[in-house]
Amino acid sequence: MIVVTGAAGFIGANLVRGLNDRGETEILAVDNLTRGEKFSNLVDCELADYLDKQAFLNELADGEFDGELNAVFHQGACSDTMELDGRYLMENNYRYTVTLFEHCQREEIPFIYASSAAVYGAGPAFIEGRVNEAPLNAYGYSKFLFDQYVRRRWNDLNAQVVGLRYFNVYGPREAHKGRMASVAFHFYNQYRSTGRVRLFEGSGGYGPGEQRRDFVSVEDAVRVNLHFLDHPDRSGVLNVGTGAAQTFNEVAVATVNALRAARGEPRLDLGAMKEAGIIEYVPFPDGLKERYQSFTEADLSNLRKVGYAEPFLRVEEGVSRYVRWMLEREGTAAQRSVGFREE
Repeated sequence: MIVVTGAAGFIGANLVRGLNDRGETEILAVDNLTRGEKFSNLVDCELADYLDKQAFLNELADGEFDGELNAVFHQGACSDTMELDGRYLMENNYRYTVTLFEHCQREEIPFIYASSAAVYGAGPAFIEGRVNEAPLNAYGYSKFLFDQYVRRRWNDLNAQVVGLRYFNVYGPREAHKGRMASVAFHFYNQYRSTGRVRLFEGSGGYGPGEQRRDFVSVEDAVRVNLHFLDHPDRSGVLNVGTGAAQTFNEVAVATVNALRAARGEPRLDLGAMKEAGIIEYVPFPDGLKERYQSFTEADLSNLRKVGYAEPFLRVEEGVSRYVRWMLEREGTAAQRSVGFREE
């Protein structure tokens, strides 16, 4: 059986779906559904079982899963970079991960876990190495601390360990994240409701909307996870991004043009969108500008060295596919609603 923690969350649910697409249904989904709306991320997925996070930890401690697990994908964590409760973050993101890691080492089970590019703080270098790691918030520190825990054990590992430092992931099944959802998600909803999208004014030496991030599709994040499932001889703490930063303006243009294409309308470039008032720039909220990352870009050298050779989707393609997915989901939901009323 394969365990996916955080299975009802963003990357976790996409990973479950990715496993299903390979014919794998012996999946134990683990999550905390205090926020019950996350269940919708798993409606089209096939599972062997579901356990609440605490029930899973209790049964793990009692030996219920000894000899039963083939791999653990640990995606479960508090992913809110603005969370201020350090004790909560350390319990959920650090101690929980240590517990699963130690079990997997004892049982010789592959352990693939979610780290984060937040460990790098403001950069400017985004290369896996202690000299580049300086998290700016408690969330980033909780991820950094476990990466350090793994490094101290590196020479006596009993099974595969892979830490994936996700950069700015976007894509299906993220609606429950609210304000922490990707800018592609927010641009989609803004344009659908108002015909405009709002971006921040310039910062860090970049012009309005020209700040650059490494935006990576969740499709690619899933492919990287599954690559390591297929290659249990490969380990590492590794970046997961495209390796090519793109601007927020590019994400906005891709989102708007995907929606315009769905309505049979012609594409517009950035200049035309600005002239038409489709793209507008707003000031930063108080206190955010000083803490804002104006540039991130994953260095993929180490990921490539361990054998991952697949290309990554650029924003233009990845966002377009995401927009089509959201439109299809809306259409399906509307059809179900009409059918329900007719009955």
